[in-house]
Amino acid sequence: MENNKWRLDGKTALVTGSTKGIGKAIAEELAGLGAEVYIVSRHQDEIDEQLKYMAGKEFSAKGFRADVSLSTDREKLVSFVKGKSGKLDILVNNVGTNIRKKAVEYTDEEYFHIFNTNMHSNFMVSRLFYPLLKNAPGAAVVNVLSVAGLTHLRSGAPYGMTKAALAQLTRNLAVEWATDDIRVNAVAPWYTKTPLVEALLNDKKYLQDVLDRTPMGRIAEAEEVAAAVAFLCMSAASYVTGQCLAVDGGFTINGF
Repeated sequence: MENNKWRLDGKTALVTGSTKGIGKAIAEELAGLGAEVYIVSRHQDEIDEQLKYMAGKEFSAKGFRADVSLSTDREKLVSFVKGKSGKLDILVNNVGTNIRKKAVEYTDEEYFHIFNTNMHSNFMVSRLFYPLLKNAPGAAVVNVLSVAGLTHLRSGAPYGMTKAALAQLTRNLAVEWATDDIRVNAVAPWYTKTPLVEALLNDKKYLQDVLDRTPMGRIAEAEEVAAAVAFLCMSAASYVTGQCLAVDGGFTINGF
C-alpha cells in the first residue's frame, strides 16, 4: 500500500472563508497533511493571525484578502494564485452565511444576500478556477454544504435552498469535469462547534433538541468535518466523485 496516497505533499489548496470555524479547521488539516494552503478571508487581521499560527506549526500557507461574493475580488484572487503557481490541486468552497427567519419574514435584500454568498459566489469561484484545476493532474473540488440542503431544518428556507443547489452543482460538475481529471464532491455537516452557531447552542433547550435527533448524541468538532474534506482531496479517494458525504453523527438517517 502506498502511504503517500494518504498525504497531500506537493499539492496546492485554496479554502474560502478559512479563518474561522470549519474553514479554519480545513485549512489547518490540509496544511498538516503537506499541502500549501491559500488562506482567503474578507478580514486581513484574521488572515495575519491565521498565517502566524500556521507558521508556528511549520505549515506552508499564503494569505489573500477577498470577498468572494464580489466579482472583482474573485478575479483578483484567481490572478494571485495563477501568478504564484499556475495551477490549483484542491479547491474548497467553504464560504457561507445565514439569516434565520420564517420564509415570509425575509426582505428581498436578505434573500439575495444569502443566495449571492452561498450559491452564486461558489459557482463563480469554481468556474474561474477551472483552468488552474485542469492544469493539476488529479485535482479535487470539495463544496461545504449542510444537512439543511438534504432535509428540513430550522435554519430557514433560503439557506436550505442554497445548500441543496450546491449539492446539485456538485453532481453536475463531477460529470462535466471528469474527463479533465477533476473530481468534485461535497460534505454536509450537522451542527458543529463554530462561532456561527454558538449562540444557538447556548440555548439549552435547543441544544437538547439537536442532541435528541443525533444518534451519536453530541455536537461535531470542526476537525471532524475537516478530516472528511481532507479524505476527499486525497488520491486515496481517486475514484470518488459526485458524492455528498454527510458528517452528521447519523442525523440524516435517524427515523422515528
